[in-house]
Amino acid sequence: MRKMLIIIGILAIIFVSMLIFRNVKMQNSENNNVSIEEINKIEEKISSVYMWKEVTKEALPTFNNINEADDKWVWEVVKNNLENYEVTYEEIQEEAKIIFGENFNKQLPQEENSSFEYNKETNMYIATEVEFDQEEDSFLLDNIKKVNSEENGDNNNSNNNGNSNGNGNSYVVEIVEYLEDYSNEDSVIIKTTNEEEIGRVAISESETKIQEIVKNNKDRFTKKKVYLKTENNNLIIEKVEK
Repeated sequence: MRKMLIIIGILAIIFVSMLIFRNVKMQNSENNNVSIEEINKIEEKISSVYMWKEVTKEALPTFNNINEADDKWVWEVVKNNLENYEVTYEEIQEEAKIIFGENFNKQLPQEENSSFEYNKETNMYIATEVEFDQEEDSFLLDNIKKVNSEENGDNNNSNNNGNSNGNGNSYVVEIVEYLEDYSNEDSVIIKTTNEEEIGRVAISESETKIQEIVKNNKDRFTKKKVYLKTENNNLIIEKVEK
């Protein structure tokens, strides 16, 4: 019982420290009226489309319009968010609309692609397997600016017609990209996306320690600006730029 209480206490300290770190991290935001709930939703959204450079070359590629985004990345995102690995063509396209919004008009090639194999007998698409290396693609939220729909429309690509459906907030989010290399048994190696080593932490260290190293050296990492808007009560990514 005593050991269990100690473990619970340690986990509670880690959880609280992560919340404090996230709150402190956002204090330098251009707008301080971004709530913890909003930060969590933004982080969850970006995580849902943040892939793997060994598969898509960039975990999050740049684009001015979602329909100009790299095809490989797009369909890997869709595949990664599907609940089932054997789906219909319509289910794939529906999921893509949910993730990328109503303006998304890319069509999955019906003869299959590298993300989905097509079974002619069942008329179903089967998600292909992904082989991972020992480097985890990660990002750190560095700054969040909340903007109204009109301002977001002016700042974003004109192809979007400035349309945010008027049903929620829009955001400009700055992220710092980094790699966590687990090839070493004793430590996690923190690297830039160009494979430059920045620091190391013990395997037993928390994720907060890794993020502290990234934050203290953020000028050495790749940075990107992600434009998000609310559409049908769902956050979608409009564009990504360096």
